[in-house]
Amino acid sequence: MSVRLPSPALPFVLASVVLCGFGRCETPVVDPIDTSAPWQLVWSDEFDGPAGQSPDASKWTYDEGGSGWGNNQLEFDTKRPENVALDGQGNLAIVARAESYGGRNYTSARIKTQRLFERTYGRFEARLKLPSGQGLWPAFWLLGADIGTTGWPACGEIDIMEYRGQTPLTTQGSLHGPGYSGGGAIWTQWSLPGPAGFDDDFHVFAVDWDPTRLRWEVDGVVYQTVTSDHLPSGAPWVFDSPFFIILNVAVGGGFVGSPDATTRFPQSMLIDYVRVYQRGA
Repeated sequence: MSVRLPSPALPFVLASVVLCGFGRCETPVVDPIDTSAPWQLVWSDEFDGPAGQSPDASKWTYDEGGSGWGNNQLEFDTKRPENVALDGQGNLAIVARAESYGGRNYTSARIKTQRLFERTYGRFEARLKLPSGQGLWPAFWLLGADIGTTGWPACGEIDIMEYRGQTPLTTQGSLHGPGYSGGGAIWTQWSLPGPAGFDDDFHVFAVDWDPTRLRWEVDGVVYQTVTSDHLPSGAPWVFDSPFFIILNVAVGGGFVGSPDATTRFPQSMLIDYVRVYQRGA
């Protein structure tokens, strides 16, 4: 697969854009993409290789277990090829399955670049096709590399894409830190005009992270911009240190609820690529 630089904004219709947090919801100010400095690719994974091959161990490691990850998730995350492997078509598949494993009724996978690739600032981008169904919760996100010493949410969290499988037209971008985490996070939803949803085709999800602001995009459309001015009074801006990448498909949890009789398994998130850019001179 050839490396493609970020494309300019595409003419998608914004069916729903709402900025929420701290008891307020408002239409955000759309910040145009800054084209004053070109992006330069500094890290990527194109997921080329034979079907069944595990992700590149020089780039990815795993979170394994069935602890619920603080969100009451129902799956046991593994590193088995049944849950995470190349599909032979240029994609990585993270597959959620209904099966008994490790004391849980579902399995899935959660991969990360922790201690392998961690970066401050840049453009983080992935081209994804998402699963659908009640109780499915795929995500593409960044977590502060100092989580082991500072804990969460002091380390900071940038959710580039998270999504409820039961609402396949709508995705969400969120920011978590001290005083603005969990249900009090800063977040915005963005919806496709339909009828096709994020489960019908691939879409590009990205965040542009500069020292003074973060900007969320879907398919080149900027739909949320957050600066320190958006934080609650006295809350610190904790986005000036290295973060690492996480990709996962959760089953259940407070964000989406549990699967029900309508949820079909297995369900896959397909990842065409993940790319990270820095601003050039």
